[in-house]
Amino acid sequence: MAARETEIISSRQVEAVNKNERKNSGGWNYASLLLVNQGLATLAFFGVSVNLVLFLTRVLDQDNADAANNVSKWTGTVYLCSLIGAFLSDSYWGRYLTCAVFQLILVLGLGLLSFVSWLFLINPAGCGDGTKLCMRSTPIGVGIFYLSIYLIAFGYGGHQPTIATFGADQFDDSNPRAAYSKATFFCYFYFALNVGSLFSNTILVYYEDSGEWTLGFLVSLGSAILALLLYLLGTSRYRYVKPCGNPLPRVGQVFVAAYRKWEVVLPASADDLYEVEGTESAIKGSRKILHSDDFKFLDRAATITQDDMCAKDPWRLCTVTQVEEAKCVLKMLPIWLCTIIYSVIFTQMASLFVEQGDVMASKLGDFLLPAASMSAFDICSVLITTGIYRQVLVPLARRLNGNPKGLSELQRMGIGLVIGMLAMLAAGVTEIQRLKYVTPGEKKSSLSIFWQVPQYVLIGASEVFMYVGQLEFFNGQAPDGIKSFGSSLCMASISLGNYVSSLLVSMVMGITARGDSPGWIPADLNQGHMDRFYFLIAGLTALDFIIYVFCAKWYTCINLYTNENEIQLEEQQKDTCKGLNPCEP
Repeated sequence: MAARETEIISSRQVEAVNKNERKNSGGWNYASLLLVNQGLATLAFFGVSVNLVLFLTRVLDQDNADAANNVSKWTGTVYLCSLIGAFLSDSYWGRYLTCAVFQLILVLGLGLLSFVSWLFLINPAGCGDGTKLCMRSTPIGVGIFYLSIYLIAFGYGGHQPTIATFGADQFDDSNPRAAYSKATFFCYFYFALNVGSLFSNTILVYYEDSGEWTLGFLVSLGSAILALLLYLLGTSRYRYVKPCGNPLPRVGQVFVAAYRKWEVVLPASADDLYEVEGTESAIKGSRKILHSDDFKFLDRAATITQDDMCAKDPWRLCTVTQVEEAKCVLKMLPIWLCTIIYSVIFTQMASLFVEQGDVMASKLGDFLLPAASMSAFDICSVLITTGIYRQVLVPLARRLNGNPKGLSELQRMGIGLVIGMLAMLAAGVTEIQRLKYVTPGEKKSSLSIFWQVPQYVLIGASEVFMYVGQLEFFNGQAPDGIKSFGSSLCMASISLGNYVSSLLVSMVMGITARGDSPGWIPADLNQGHMDRFYFLIAGLTALDFIIYVFCAKWYTCINLYTNENEIQLEEQQKDTCKGLNPCEP
C-alpha cells in the first residue's frame, strides 16, 4: 500500500513539473516570434519566385511556354520538399532542429544565387530589364543557377510545414483555449506569409524588373539570415514536442497485419480489439485514438487471435490507435486530391498571369509597372479578406449555425474552390479583352494591366478560405505522430498543382500547336488563345468541386482520447478502488 502511495505522489510530482514547464514555455510570445520568422523567410523566398518566370525569359532567353513550365516544376519541387521536412520532423529531428537546418539550406541557396547572378548571368550590368539584352550564359553559370534555385526550393519547402506545426505546438492542448488559439495562429500564419510577400511583390519586383536582379537577391539573402537569427533567439523558451518515430513502418504494419488476417472474423464489439492499457498509446508521444467504423477491413490488424496470445508480433497485431492512424491517412487522401486543381489555379499567378501582364499597357506616366507586382493585389486581398472573415463572417456564421469556428474547415475549402473558379473566368475575360486591343506589329496590347485586378483579388480571397482551411484541417485531423505530415499535405497539394499545370500546358500545346496553328500559349501571346486555357481550368475546377462535395459529406473526423475521457476513466478507477487507502476521506 505504501509503495502505491509513493507511486501516486511521484506521478503527481512529475505532472506538476510538466505543467510548470508547459506554463513557462511557448504561448503567444514565442508563437509570435515564429510568425515574424515566417514573414521574413517568405519575403526571402518570394524575392526569387515572384519574378522567376521573367528572369528565365529575359536573362536565360527561354520562351514563354518553357519558362512557365520550368517555374511550375520548380515551384512544385518547393512544396514537394515539404514532405521531406515533415518526415524528418515527425520521425527523427523534431520540429525545432528541422526548421533550423532547412533555414540554413535556404540561406546557402540564396547566397549562391546572388553570387552566380552577379558573376555569370547579369552581363552586361543592368540587362534583363525588358529592353537591354543579356549575353548568352555559360553552361557553368546556368548549372550553378539551377543548383542555387533548387537549394532554395529544398530549404523553403522543408521549412514551411514544420514551422506551421511548431507554431501550433506552442499552445498546450491541456488548455481549453488551445484549439481556438491554434485556429487563430494558422490564420495569422497565412497573414504573416502574405505580409512578407507584399514587400517582395512590390519593392523587390520593381528593382528586379529594372535589371537590378542581384540587388533583389541580396535583399532576399539578408531577410533569410535575419529570419534565422530571430528564430534562434527563442531556443530556450520554445515549447517542444518530441518526435514520435518513423510512421511508415507503423502504417505498413497495419496493412500487412490486416492482409495476414484477411480470413479472420471481426469481433462483434470494438471493445474486443487490441489496445494497450492506460491513457497513453503505444506510439511514443501520441495520444490514443478511439475506434471508428471507417475502413473496417483494417480492424483485422487489431483483432486478437490464438496465435497472438503466444507472441505479439507488430506485423501481425496492431493497437487500435495504430490502426486508426492508418485510417486517418486514408480518409484525408480524397480531400487532399480534390485540392490539387485549386493549386493549378494558384500557380497561374507566378507564370501565365505574369506573362499576360507583361504584354499589357503598364505605364503610369513615366513609371513602368512591373507585371509581377500585380500580385500585390492578391496579397492585399488576402489581408483584407482575413480581417473580414475573422471579424464579420465568423461571428455571423457562429450565430447562424452554432459552430464556434463559424464555418468548418471543409466548408471553407469548398468556398475557396468556387471563388478560385471565378478567378479563372475573370482571367479568361481579361485575355479576350486584351486580344481585342492588340495593334498588328506591336508586342503589347493597349489594354490597361489593371484589368487583371479582379483575377488577383479573387484568388486572394479564395486563398483565405482554401489554404487557411487546409492548414487547420490537415493539422487538426492528423494524429499526433504525423502532425507535420498533415501540414505538409497543404504544401504537397501546391506541389502537385504545379506539376499538373505544367502537364496541362504541355498537353494543350501538343494538341493545339499543329500545322500552322501557333497553339493557345505561343511565344507571341498575341497569336494565341490563353483565354481558352483559363476557361479549361475553370471547367476542371467545376467538375472537381462536385467530387469534393461528395468526399466532404463522406468524411468523418478523428476521435482523439481527450481529457474528458481521462476524467471519466479516473472516476471509474476511484469507484473501483474506493476503500483501498484508509487515509482518503
